[in-house]
Amino acid sequence: MKPYIVTGLDIGTHSIKMVVAQKKEEGDLEVLGMAEEVSAGVRKGAVVNPEEVTRRIVSLKSRVENASSQKVRDVVANVGGSHIFVTPSHGIVAVSRADGSISQEDVDRVLQAAQAFSLPSNKEILEVFSQQFIVDGEDSIKEPAGMKGVRLEADVLAICGFSPYIKSVSDAILAADLGIEDIVPSPLMAAQAVLTPQQKELGVAVVDIGSGTTDLAVFEEGDLLYVTTFPVGSVNITNDIAIGLRTEPDIAEQVKIEFGKLGTKGGKMMKVEIPDAPPLTFSQKFLSHIIESRMREIFQLVTRDLKKISKQGMLPGGVVLVGGGAKLPKIVDFAKKELKLPVKIGTPQGVISLQSDAAFLGALGLIGAGEGEFQGKGAKSEMPSQLLSKLKKAFKVFIP
Repeated sequence: MKPYIVTGLDIGTHSIKMVVAQKKEEGDLEVLGMAEEVSAGVRKGAVVNPEEVTRRIVSLKSRVENASSQKVRDVVANVGGSHIFVTPSHGIVAVSRADGSISQEDVDRVLQAAQAFSLPSNKEILEVFSQQFIVDGEDSIKEPAGMKGVRLEADVLAICGFSPYIKSVSDAILAADLGIEDIVPSPLMAAQAVLTPQQKELGVAVVDIGSGTTDLAVFEEGDLLYVTTFPVGSVNITNDIAIGLRTEPDIAEQVKIEFGKLGTKGGKMMKVEIPDAPPLTFSQKFLSHIIESRMREIFQLVTRDLKKISKQGMLPGGVVLVGGGAKLPKIVDFAKKELKLPVKIGTPQGVISLQSDAAFLGALGLIGAGEGEFQGKGAKSEMPSQLLSKLKKAFKVFIP
């Protein structure tokens, strides 16, 4: 039997990562190889120069194939940026069978009806998640097939995006001589890697602090409740340090990595040696103040949106932090104070890997998404097979 191989491609503002994994007999995914390249052609999570991204993907493909001894043909990739948005929608159909038994065809029809809403010509649906079904006025139903009724309704959450940016992602991948197995909205990819079914049932938020953006995904009762992307990330911290210390961004990034931490009260002086220039001297307290100001802004945005959906302080599963920005020392304690919720750093679930870097959790989530049905969807009857087929065919249109 041929081993099942899946490849995740995480296209980010700061770096592009590729992970190749194999499905084991026990059901877990074992990582065979991974690589990372400095990003180019990506601004605030969105691909703005496909040609530059293609060059990075080609390099990654070669490195990962050497590391894994596997040929990379297809990838599960992400599409990110603040252009990603969610739209709730409602569909209603009459049950088709004379005996009133709800069939899978009825379920598919009501989900299609729920997607019959208008979007601007340059926007399109990426993913559709069913939140609940309603049978003759009885709500909160997850699996209506087989039940008796006259009228079937569905509430769904559609994740949409800006078509030119989505096309740019597919163009970059296809030009690298790779096929597209699936494209996953960035706010969802890390959730696949780090969340357990129990957390999704209780109510949990994943906050992915990337370089140019911060993604938020909220789950409750097993279903996706909300997603959004904020146009601020860890690169803003670097820029703030560069301004505050009157230095170059490259040096500011070095300072952030070597000395950056949250919650420092002391005034210990630090010194960074700079080639062909006087040493940079600053206090740890001053540096922490710069970092805390920007991180507080990010967590305030998260709190604002949790309040918008009435989940501020109301998620028993707490908040799971992922992304490169989650590597700041003492960030968990700082986040607990700001968000007033339990907080932890995400760890891979169902993935065997030597790499537990929070920055790689998005790519690990993509291989989980490609391994089968996307686990974030909660209900089993999300997107009708006909619509999914149309989405996959849409990407083939871009092949030269």
